[in-house]
Amino acid sequence: MPLKWVFHWQPNAGTTVNSQMLTEVSQCAESINGVKEGRWKATLTFYKPMFRDQAVPAEYPRDFLGISLPEQPNRYYFIIRSQKIVLEADSSIQMIMEKLQSYKSRVSLTFEGFQYQLGDFQLRVGKVAPSASENLRGIVLEVEYLPLSSMEKSRQILDGFVEIWQEAMSKRSLPGHFMHIEPNFAEFGLSDHYTSQHTAVQYATVMAQLISAVQTAQAVRN
Repeated sequence: MPLKWVFHWQPNAGTTVNSQMLTEVSQCAESINGVKEGRWKATLTFYKPMFRDQAVPAEYPRDFLGISLPEQPNRYYFIIRSQKIVLEADSSIQMIMEKLQSYKSRVSLTFEGFQYQLGDFQLRVGKVAPSASENLRGIVLEVEYLPLSSMEKSRQILDGFVEIWQEAMSKRSLPGHFMHIEPNFAEFGLSDHYTSQHTAVQYATVMAQLISAVQTAQAVRN
């Protein structure tokens, strides 16, 4: 599977993301000759246990994330960050979980936008919003290098592409920048050979960063 890096937009202190920023990022993809290919969408859900007595047995995780990815429509991914576990299941697991009522969806975030083809690279630019709302919570960028699936062999090429991208973005003078925080995939039992599980873990990391950014902004306002 082609390797990808997932970035999130880090706004400057005292600023928030807005739709104009998202438009500028999309225009940036087109300015470096990205060819718009259509829309994409991923959904990330935060699950909490549904124990009636509120006493969660020690062997049960207190919370975990579930994610559906556009490139794997028949699969569903679970990430338990506290225990460094990532699991892949059939997408029907969501219906089974609903019937079992052992864990309930607390928050769902939708990542959606446009994808662009640029030579050997595919870019996905998308907004982050709660599934039942249009309120913009963040911006994500996927950079996918299509020829290789080895993370080490791809790293230098991706670094070079990201330099070009950041230079193009800097001309727009937006109040913030894209950040890529690479998780320690080995902690999740994942190898150098890239899979959709790597993508799921990256989105879990992005979710944690978005929550942290919102909490920081709220603390500054208070």
